[in-house]
This record gives sequence, C-alpha cells and structure tokens, in this order.
Amino acid sequence: MSDNRQTPIRLDDTDRKILSLLQEDATLSLDDIAARVGASKTPVWNRIRKLREAGVIRGQVALLDPDALGLDACFFVLIRTSEHDPEWARRFLAAVRARPEVIEAHRLAGDIDYILKVRVRNARAYDRFYQALISEVRIHNVTALLSMEELKATTALPLD
Repeated sequence: MSDNRQTPIRLDDTDRKILSLLQEDATLSLDDIAARVGASKTPVWNRIRKLREAGVIRGQVALLDPDALGLDACFFVLIRTSEHDPEWARRFLAAVRARPEVIEAHRLAGDIDYILKVRVRNARAYDRFYQALISEVRIHNVTALLSMEELKATTALPLD
C-alpha cells in the first residue's frame, strides 16, 4: 500500500558470501564469518555494518516451528474486493497488520486483489480469524485454501 522500493545495492562476492552465511545462521560469530569468507574480522564487520545501514539486512530473528507451537493449519486466503478507495485500503491494511495469524500479505495483479498466508491451530481458529476480518472490513469474496503439505519454505533470498 506504500512504495518502499529502493535502488538495489551493488554486492560483490564477499558481500554475497557474508549474506548467504547470515541467511543460513545469523548466530554465527564474527570470527566464523570472517574465516568462512577468507577475510579478517574488521573488514567483515564493516561490510555487515554497511549492509545494515543500507537496509539490505533488515533485522535478525529466531525462526519458530509452527507445528511445535500447535499452529498446524496454514491457509492461503484469496480476497477480492469491489472497493478500491484509499479509506477502505487503510482499514484493510490496519486489520491485516493487527492480526497475528497473518504471517504474509500481498496485493496482487490480476483477478485476485490480495492473498494472505494465515497460520492457525485448526479450521475453527481460521473461522474465528475470518469472522473477525469481515467484521472489520467489507470484502466482496474470500476463498480459503488449506495447505495439505509444505513442500518448501525458506527465508533465504537468492543472491546470484
């Protein structure tokens, strides 16, 4: 709903190696990273600092296992709306951001306006989410697709 695009930063091979290592395991020590990229600690630290300042590294998080937390159901929610005015979009964005079950949300080109990735315990929990969402914003059509099996999931971005 806002244009956050920026000019991509130029990365050399060392930057790519550092980023690849951090995507794999952000808990690696500076010593480990420096050894693996074949550089000393200070230049590696400076590169990491510059990558953070440039916004390439947005943060570091712990990735949790949804199944271990009892969040067994993953739904992809396809949303069509007949309303496209700024006030509706603001309310929709606020509603989506306020719901912790929504772990991804995208505005799309094509027949579907939005897609949400929603993690919940079960179908009843999804229904509670759905009822809460439609009570907050008017939605023309909602289709929920239950993921039967996750075939691939990664947070690692391609660095080629």
